[in-house]
Amino acid sequence: MRQMTILGVGLLGGSIALAVRAAIPDFKVVGFGHRPETLEKARQIGAIDRAETDPAAAVAGSDLVVLCTPVGTFEEILRKIAPALSPGCLVTDVGSTKRSVVKLAESILKKGTEFIGSHPIAGSEKRGVEFARTDLFRHGLCVITPTANTPPPAIDRARTLWKLLQMRVVELSPEEHDRVLADVSHLPHLLAAALVAMQEDEALDFCGQGFLDATRIAGGDAGLWRDILLDNADNLRAGLLRFEEEIRRVMVMLDAKEEEPLRRWLAEAAERRGKILDRKLRTQRD
Repeated sequence: MRQMTILGVGLLGGSIALAVRAAIPDFKVVGFGHRPETLEKARQIGAIDRAETDPAAAVAGSDLVVLCTPVGTFEEILRKIAPALSPGCLVTDVGSTKRSVVKLAESILKKGTEFIGSHPIAGSEKRGVEFARTDLFRHGLCVITPTANTPPPAIDRARTLWKLLQMRVVELSPEEHDRVLADVSHLPHLLAAALVAMQEDEALDFCGQGFLDATRIAGGDAGLWRDILLDNADNLRAGLLRFEEEIRRVMVMLDAKEEEPLRRWLAEAAERRGKILDRKLRTQRD
């Protein structure tokens, strides 16, 4: 790989570019975006060498293309870039849902172009290339989602990219990815937003750090998260139903003043969260 194109130079796209350029100094990066001021910021921080406002012009001559725009824009962009992609070019993405992305890419991209879905689990509620960091992905987890149509070399090349960014790489099917991420990513974002939305204005003056910690992710980009939630609505609905069952259990304990069952429920949750943290720390060390 000697030239890559980042379609959507924001927090994730800018961080990918910075990390790749840090690992391979002579690597050329082309950035696509709609706003010239954003592209200029990306150039100023050293994320890109060249800026384009036309996606087809941006991908010309690149052997790696990474889609970093909201998933709702993927179909339009894929149709625009398909005729301009070089033979053998690897196309991947950073979208938080995978079934629709993979289906679109496999139906739109021309033969001879390789596609594999990727989801680097990293980021922030902050957005914009000004927050891009070389180490954003370090020690993180990236899920790649090959299908029966994915050539083995594309899987190897995708693994090479994310390992270059010092990520662990695991494989899931697009269907399994969306089911799992609905519970551990999409549902928490929805619940954080609901916690904020339900508050009376008078209560906001009394919010402490615990409330801010619990609702931090509600500060994410509304358009981006709208697309994610709608794209994975079936899995999200299943998660909401299980969450509703859990809340009903708590309501029964509260109504009946069941002190010990409630204490045990809270203790089990705290213990399980501790195990999750331990597992995450172990995988980062490994």
